[in-house]
Amino acid sequence: MSKTSINARLSMIQAFAGFVDSGSQSATVIFYEGAQPANTAVAADSNNALVTLVFPEPCIKETTPTYVEFHPTDTGSVIKGGTAAWARIYNGAGEVAADLTVGTDISLANTNLVVGGTLFIQSIKLRP
Repeated sequence: MSKTSINARLSMIQAFAGFVDSGSQSATVIFYEGAQPANTAVAADSNNALVTLVFPEPCIKETTPTYVEFHPTDTGSVIKGGTAAWARIYNGAGEVAADLTVGTDISLANTNLVVGGTLFIQSIKLRP
């Protein structure tokens, strides 16, 4: 589907926002080192997790016809040193919502994370 109407995109984005905010816990994003799985159905290797950041509830700040913007995360402590290569967003039920490639889909001021250091996300805008 190369071209969709604004109303169709808005419906998809609103559905995604609802999915991310669903569940009894807060949505999270976990940064990982190493190879990113081929798709979101493949489990992430927990040994490669560097830091977990928690979104406020609700996590969605704004939904527009072209993107969903998340509220800033809390500040998380880095539990393992390494180079952040990718991140996975989980909804409040622990289900995978999206994978993001660092440097392509999401930018960090410094991808080299050090144990005991901190990280937070000021802004995430996801586009369909």
